[in-house]
Amino acid sequence: MSMRIRPAHPADASAVNELLHQLGYPQEGRAATANRIRTWAENPSSAAHVAEDGDDLLGAIAVHVCPFFERDGSWGRIVALVVSGRARGRGVGSQLVAAAESFAATRGCVRMEVTSGDRRQEAHAFYRRRRYIDQAGESLRFLRDLPTGGS
Repeated sequence: MSMRIRPAHPADASAVNELLHQLGYPQEGRAATANRIRTWAENPSSAAHVAEDGDDLLGAIAVHVCPFFERDGSWGRIVALVVSGRARGRGVGSQLVAAAESFAATRGCVRMEVTSGDRRQEAHAFYRRRRYIDQAGESLRFLRDLPTGGS
């Protein structure tokens, strides 16, 4: 396998949609995903990368950098990580996480964060192998949808 990690391009939208669908997030269409990839590429605090082997997209990761408010420095958040079912266990995820961590480190991050659903036990083991520490029992995640349209 001659895999390489590179920035995601809007032309990757169809393949990224297929990956997101595997992760349990079916997408409406190619254009919306292409626009999101473009938005991430234009934001200096964000990056989206893909792993490819020839013309085959094997995985994708999105990372965002956020400054701490309570202290100096920043932290990076892995917003999405997906590796194609046919490519799991081949180091694709590890290389994508390394790319995200490298992006975050070059922007002054001193910590990385990722959330993973309760049912994703394989993903939890993957992050533990990379020295991510499970925060269950130490913090809770609260969500609230905001009304659309900025009102």
